[in-house]
Amino acid sequence: MQKRKLGSGNLEVSALGLGCMGMTFSYAPFPSKETSVALLRAAAERGVTFFDTAEVYGPFNNEELVGEALQSYRDQVVIATKFGFDINPDGSRGPLPTNSRPEHIRQAVEGSLKRLRTEVIDLLYQHRVDPEVPIEDVAGAVKDLIREGKVKHFGMSEAGVQTIRRAHAVQPVAALQSEYSLWYRKPEEEIIPALEELGIGFVPFSPLGKGFLTGKIDETATFEKTDIRSSIPRFTPDARKANQALVDLLGEIGKAKGATPAQIALAWLLAQKPWIAPIPGTTKLHRLEENIGAVSVELSKSDLEQIESAASKIQIEGARYPEHIEKMTGL
Repeated sequence: MQKRKLGSGNLEVSALGLGCMGMTFSYAPFPSKETSVALLRAAAERGVTFFDTAEVYGPFNNEELVGEALQSYRDQVVIATKFGFDINPDGSRGPLPTNSRPEHIRQAVEGSLKRLRTEVIDLLYQHRVDPEVPIEDVAGAVKDLIREGKVKHFGMSEAGVQTIRRAHAVQPVAALQSEYSLWYRKPEEEIIPALEELGIGFVPFSPLGKGFLTGKIDETATFEKTDIRSSIPRFTPDARKANQALVDLLGEIGKAKGATPAQIALAWLLAQKPWIAPIPGTTKLHRLEENIGAVSVELSKSDLEQIESAASKIQIEGARYPEHIEKMTGL
């Protein structure tokens, strides 16, 4: 597995990470704990060293799962987790207002350390920007935790350029995590140029468009009400039918390369910048292996130009999130 460096520090991760959210959050029904533990360990055995979780995934049980599965691999892997929401202490679901007050960050980190069975968090993200707390206070709180040896690196998620700059001035940001793929390219406008300027790594989530870019979801697919895609405008039948053209493009490129649409989508991301490390999520071993195979797919300048030319003619239909979720982002 190739490695990539995120930020100006010594944070090195596998070129492709594993997003763990779907094992306990957003994509119910979920696999058994045993199945997920086995998948996490299989990823580590295959060279994946970058694992992404958060206290809110579950809540809490995703971190517990990652902590248990990777305990014996701890010195070989980078574990990223996130703070930033008010969660009921008993883990019951309810409204999740943002909360990045310094005292809350410290409390969240203590809980994450226990659940992850570790003495230090490799990469700690602010999950969403809290409009009630100056970002300088957030960065300062994480800086204190880094000084104390409880955190190694600071990250942000779905933050806007000015917020990133202000945070970075207080405590260097190692990585930004935001959605980015061939069907969501907004980060190319301002985010990616700013990250390049500041020396910050980029960790795209949903690099396969929540599964759509795999080519396994067409207009006839159905989703359980417990699956987040059932409420996403981009996943209405009409939108899926319109957006199929992008999957068809990936399929055409893939045939010439002996690769799947998912592998071409991931290879395209990896080819954009050497400091991009996508974190596709999966609960299936064959998908994990397919995704890892994308690291070996080389796209030439000609291939990338062909994809760019064809993709520019495709109008993506549907918003990426329902309006109430989109409002929570800093983009």
